[in-house]
Amino acid sequence: MTNYFHLFVLSVAFMCADVCRAAATDIPAATGANTTEGHDTLNVVILGDSNTFNGGDDCTDERGWNTWFRRVFRPATCKSYARSGATWTNTKATVTNTQEKIDIIGNNNVIYNQIVRLKQAHAKGQQPTPHLIIIAAGTNDAWFTKHRPQAYDKTARQVFADSQTFTTKRNVNTVLTLAESVRYGCEMLMESFPGAQVVLVTPPQCVKVDGDKMLLTGDIIEQCGAYMGIGVIRLDKIGAINATRERQQKHYTADGVHTNRLGARRNGTIIARQVGAMLGM
Repeated sequence: MTNYFHLFVLSVAFMCADVCRAAATDIPAATGANTTEGHDTLNVVILGDSNTFNGGDDCTDERGWNTWFRRVFRPATCKSYARSGATWTNTKATVTNTQEKIDIIGNNNVIYNQIVRLKQAHAKGQQPTPHLIIIAAGTNDAWFTKHRPQAYDKTARQVFADSQTFTTKRNVNTVLTLAESVRYGCEMLMESFPGAQVVLVTPPQCVKVDGDKMLLTGDIIEQCGAYMGIGVIRLDKIGAINATRERQQKHYTADGVHTNRLGARRNGTIIARQVGAMLGM
C-alpha cells in the first residue's frame, strides 16, 4: 500500500508558505543580504524547462531562476537536469532517451527522461544523493497543446481515484495526461530517493498562454501535489511575471515567456524563501 507520508508535512508547509508570501515580493538590492541559512548540508536537484535550463546545469547563469535560488538558498550542491522545451506530459511515442538534447518540444523531451538522467548520474556516482528535488515545469504543456493533445483529458481526482499503489510499473508511453505524468514522475522519485523532499513549482504566467489555461495547469499540478503530500509553489500567482503587464511592456521577461536577469532573480529568491519555509529552515 502506498504511504504518502508527506501529507502532514504539506499542511504545515502551506501555512508556512502563506506567512512568507508577502515578504517574498520585496527583493533586497544586495544578494549577500538576501541569503538564507541552514541549508549547507543539502544536495539539491532541479528539473524543469527553459526558464530553468537557462540557468545552466551548474546553476550559474543569471538568466535562470535556479542560479538565484542557489545563491539565496546556499545548499551544499545544486545541479540542474532541465531541458528547454520540456513538458511534464508524455506522448504515445515517448521512450527512455537520455542522450537527446533538442531544446524544443519533442516526444522524449519530458520530465520523465530528466528523472532517468538523474537516476543514472546517481548510480554512476556523478550525483550526490539529493535531499531536495524541485520540479518547475508546465509552460510547454499549456503552450503547445497540439503536441500534447491528451494533456488535459483527466483531472487529478480521476488520476488519484486509486492511490493504493504506485503507477511506475506502467510504460511511460501510456502516461499521456498532465496529471498522470506529474504523479508518475513524482512516484519515480519517491521510489528512487525515498529520503528526498520533492517540491513542485507551477509555471509562471507568460504572454503565449491565456490566463485560464495557465491557471488550470497550475491547479492540476497543485492538486496532484496535495494528493501526494508534496509541497507546491504557485509561481503563477506569487511570481514576478504578470502577463498583462508584460504584454504592454517587458519588465521581467526578455520575450514574454523567458525571464530576464531581474525576473530570474525575483523568482529564484521567491522560490528559495518558499522552500525554506516548507522545510522549516
